[in-house]
Amino acid sequence: MNSPKTKALTRRALLRNSGLGLLGTALAGGTATTAASGADAAPVAKSVKPAIVAFNRWPRMMQDDLVRRVRDVERFGELRRATLKTRHDAEAYVRSVRKKIEECFGPWPEKTPLNARTTGVLQRDAYTVEKVIFESRPQFPVTANLYVPRGAGGGRLPAVVGCCGHTTEGKAGAAYQGFAQGLARLGYVSLIFDPPGQGERLQYGDAAGRSRHGAGTREHLLAGNQQFLVGESLAAWRAWDGIRALDYLLTRPEVDAQKIGVTGNSGGGTETAWLCGVESRWAMAAPSCFITTFRRNAENELPADTEQMVPRVLAAGLDLADFIAAMAPKPVILLGQERDFFDVRGLEEAHGRLQKLYALLGAEKNIARFAGPDPHGFSQPVREAMYRWFDGVTRGSGTRTEPILTLETEADLRCTPNGQVAKLGARTIFSFTAERAKALAAKRKPVAGADLAKEISEALKLPPAAGVPDFRILRADRGRGYPKKSATTYAVETEPGVHALVYLLGESQHDARPLRTATGEAVLYIADRSADGELREEKLIVETMQAAPGAAVFACDVRGVGESQPNTCGGAWDAPYGADYFYAAHAVMLDYPVAGQRTYDVLRVIAWLGAHGFAKIHLVARGRGAIPGAFAAVLADAVTQVTLKGALTSYGELATTEDYTWPLSAMVPDVLKRFDLPDVYRALEKKGLRMIEPAGA
Repeated sequence: MNSPKTKALTRRALLRNSGLGLLGTALAGGTATTAASGADAAPVAKSVKPAIVAFNRWPRMMQDDLVRRVRDVERFGELRRATLKTRHDAEAYVRSVRKKIEECFGPWPEKTPLNARTTGVLQRDAYTVEKVIFESRPQFPVTANLYVPRGAGGGRLPAVVGCCGHTTEGKAGAAYQGFAQGLARLGYVSLIFDPPGQGERLQYGDAAGRSRHGAGTREHLLAGNQQFLVGESLAAWRAWDGIRALDYLLTRPEVDAQKIGVTGNSGGGTETAWLCGVESRWAMAAPSCFITTFRRNAENELPADTEQMVPRVLAAGLDLADFIAAMAPKPVILLGQERDFFDVRGLEEAHGRLQKLYALLGAEKNIARFAGPDPHGFSQPVREAMYRWFDGVTRGSGTRTEPILTLETEADLRCTPNGQVAKLGARTIFSFTAERAKALAAKRKPVAGADLAKEISEALKLPPAAGVPDFRILRADRGRGYPKKSATTYAVETEPGVHALVYLLGESQHDARPLRTATGEAVLYIADRSADGELREEKLIVETMQAAPGAAVFACDVRGVGESQPNTCGGAWDAPYGADYFYAAHAVMLDYPVAGQRTYDVLRVIAWLGAHGFAKIHLVARGRGAIPGAFAAVLADAVTQVTLKGALTSYGELATTEDYTWPLSAMVPDVLKRFDLPDVYRALEKKGLRMIEPAGA
């Protein structure tokens, strides 16, 4: 019998609780905390310090550049797929995407003992629920519920690994325990487990067992962004949990090893897609509310969780359908919703690409698509499409509807005594990141000179530069309250369609090219948030001008800063899911980090100044601008003096600080395998480096 603590929900109630959901948690300063499943929608920011942007003439520049780049990737993929004419071609394509996916996710850790244990059992009318804990990595426990149909001892049954979306409750979320129970009632063994940062696996818990920052997306961003510094990704960590969940299922005597599938919704749909790409043992799959195209996500300005932004995946020419292609010709149904924020047009496009591939493989019936009528979430019509698909694969028929479900309380489904693995001494993702950062530091040798310049260029993925950048002279805006009477604004084209905005301060307006000074000296200020705002308030600029009375004074907004600050992603530029994060995360997938893009802007501005006779440059930078400023100062011979204010002390400190505040746009993937910022600052000492108020993590 069901426990008296359980609550019966009608199908309508389950639909209402199926993860249509709202928001995760934003900044540590405090926000709403509950997120429904797959709350891949942006957390609501609260108490975010706004950037000072009085003038913003280029708010779509980064968006237009991103869309161009992603469309180019998609176009390349379409041309590649157009060459597929035979079964041999299709098989070669599948092998190629598998290899590329492996390169983006690997290398994998060693498989260590699962140390699985059952901490309790719920006896129900048609099934039992075992409360299971296993370790996907040493001291990194995964809390899971195993639903086993009654009478399973009579033979081996098909099984399903269930992946959760971004519910705070994890495996106990209504839609997630709902489909796990539904599968059990239909004769499947189903295992559903908590993702890190949700359910019983909070990574930033407080003494009361609540998240300090907000469960789900906020924890994922905080842990995942930081991982890039040491060459890890949350996408791979989530996928590894799923691989180890499959390993656990294969130890169970009730399970038919040849009939194991995987499904999940939203963030769980993400994990399902990744698992299709990296694990060959699945017999079937049903990702829900995630599969679309990268182009649709970029064009629709849709920020996604760090786990959904796979390093180098766009640079490798992959799209989301390729993760399903890696599983071909095995049976997969793509699930979605007509009213989802994951664009259903992209779902249709992905399906069309896969139809051609599966047809060449002689398995047209093994790929299907179903879109429910609802908003984002694993609602009943979508769950039933999943049941029918799995039944068709395992039993040759697909006519099932969902049984009446009786959902459990979160407390009844707990695997741990006190609701959190942290209280069992579990390690956090951060602890692994910090440990790896320290190991890399111990292994890494100091790097300097030409070797450092090479490492910086390679880490930042700087493109080759040739010639003098073209530029525009923008109409003057007078009376801004700058230290000089007048300012001329130049738009220096650093890449096609991308401009750095450069102000030339002076006593009179320059309506033509910058006038060289008698000394050929210039001060170039790289802004933190807005050159326009900082020219009014930053005393350092005035001090620098006074120290170099014969130098021309320029102030620069690199891309995404000040006059090109994006107004996309709902306008929340500096929020965890804001525009600054959106472009930085896509840049990780493009293998061209924003820190590299902005460094390239500075280098091109320096080249532009050099072409106009400025041979000696005092580079001054503040805050976030100090990162591209410092990199460019190492690489540019024309920089002869450097002043940095509020510069980040080291990436090593950033990787070993649990509650850091620097954004993803300031980080460089894999950087700690190569060098750290102290190497950069040592190199700049010969250029008279002056560090003012250096900033910790």
